[in-house]
Amino acid sequence: MTGPVTDTAPRAYIDVHILQTVPPANLNRDDQGNPKEAMFGGVRRSRVSSQAWKRATRMHFTERLPREGLATRTRRVADVLARRIEQLTEVPPEGSARLARALLAPLGIKEGKKDGDTAYLFFYGRGQLDAVVGLIEDEALELAALDDKALAKRVESFDVRGRFGSGHPLDVALFGRMVADVHALKVDAATQVAHALSTHAVELEFDYFTAVDDETKDEGPGAGMIGTIGFNSATLYRYATVGLHQLHDNLGGSDEGTVDGVRDFVGSFARSVPSGYTNSFAHRTLPSLVAVVVRSDQPVNLVSAFERPVSSVRGISEKSASALADEHTRAVRNWGDTPSFTSVCHAYEDSADTAGKLRDAFGDPVDFPALLAGLGDHLATLLRGPR
Repeated sequence: MTGPVTDTAPRAYIDVHILQTVPPANLNRDDQGNPKEAMFGGVRRSRVSSQAWKRATRMHFTERLPREGLATRTRRVADVLARRIEQLTEVPPEGSARLARALLAPLGIKEGKKDGDTAYLFFYGRGQLDAVVGLIEDEALELAALDDKALAKRVESFDVRGRFGSGHPLDVALFGRMVADVHALKVDAATQVAHALSTHAVELEFDYFTAVDDETKDEGPGAGMIGTIGFNSATLYRYATVGLHQLHDNLGGSDEGTVDGVRDFVGSFARSVPSGYTNSFAHRTLPSLVAVVVRSDQPVNLVSAFERPVSSVRGISEKSASALADEHTRAVRNWGDTPSFTSVCHAYEDSADTAGKLRDAFGDPVDFPALLAGLGDHLATLLRGPR
């Protein structure tokens, strides 16, 4: 989000603040198999990495958006390209594999340890791969008949790098693409996602489980399998920000695509949950609060609201919402940077004190579809304005 932006969309940041309570769960495990944690404000907190929630958001895209318009990430791009060549032309499998390797060779992507692998995961749009096939589709049989030297010389005339460098799908435009040894293939991310952090101190707990062997003839008390799973429960503060100008640039300057892309991201980010141990804990919940703030100055993460851990024996979520509202109000008052847009959807209507603080901070509450609609209207107005 800090890279060079070439188009003239107004500089704006869409900050997304979410409070979500999760029951006993292990959303994102560490190298010991336990839920990730972090020290913050002098106490140990539950933590879910940004990578885990970005993947959950990308997977949620696949439930709502056309698959062919999205990206995939793999070391096996040569194999996938070979299959597409085979599907879209009359070249047999062996020739398709040879054409795929020849087309990808000029990109200079470092090879992996296994034959055909790249050294790292390559993130590309399925449409971009089809565009590469389109370069050779009409003469694929002729190219497949060339010897290696002639084929390598011939593919130099095809703009494969250009096909991977334009027409980015939404997920590449949002999350970016890092290709360490080929700078021209890099895409600056339009979105930053913070590690989700509990608003309160947590303690790691363990579930001791046994599994009965249904077919055993032994009538003793023993189990077929025993083990433990680490878990915790938390009210998480989740934060992400989207650079409107960067997303607009990554999407080729499309106003409509940018507005739709932000709405799709906010919708999927809010509704997604990492799937770690989901069959064991069924931990999927909806957020108690989603607040969206559009700013022109800089992104503002409000996690400092919870530097002093929330403590209560009558629930954590509502006190967390109150602290978040206070922090936003203080930030606007102390720094004088009034956002151009705020909107909030929350579940605290029964608490006059908390609902009042949230209204003062973010405006009257609306339901989630209305929040997305209002956000889209505001961004469309920004993009229609003078540049």
